[in-house]
Amino acid sequence: MNASTDLLVDAFGRIREVVEDVVTGLDPDELGTRPDDANSIAWLVWHLTRIQDDHLAGVAGTEQVWTADGWYDRFGLPFPADDTGYGHTGKDVAAVGGLSAQLLTDYHGAVHDNTVQYLAGVDDKDMKRVVDRAWTPPVTLGVRLVSVVADDLQHAGQAAYVRGLLGR
Repeated sequence: MNASTDLLVDAFGRIREVVEDVVTGLDPDELGTRPDDANSIAWLVWHLTRIQDDHLAGVAGTEQVWTADGWYDRFGLPFPADDTGYGHTGKDVAAVGGLSAQLLTDYHGAVHDNTVQYLAGVDDKDMKRVVDRAWTPPVTLGVRLVSVVADDLQHAGQAAYVRGLLGR
């Protein structure tokens, strides 16, 4: 590991802590609650974990934990296996219900562990590797990883806000 990957491991660890804090002690009904039709805690945690899983697998050139380790089947959601929640409608968000806190944290934990394992093999020169040429300028590994951290933190914060609205 190096300074860059140490910082990223710390950042992803903070996301992990927020995810656990947000879902702990909530039942499936609370996790699925959508105040004013907002995104539910279950959907937010599922989505942020799916994005992390999808994007890390993409840069690592590996299969997603979601399918490789059977999480897709365990969740039993009515979406294709490659769905990450991007562009979901309110109806789609509502379909992410009936999930337990344990299931959400276990999947997030598996993705977190996979992320940390991947980062252990990354060095500073890897951070400059272009991973996506669909953007101008092209996206490097470092930028992609920071983008995942930023997106995950935003959704984790939204989930914490919804928990607060529940009075929990």
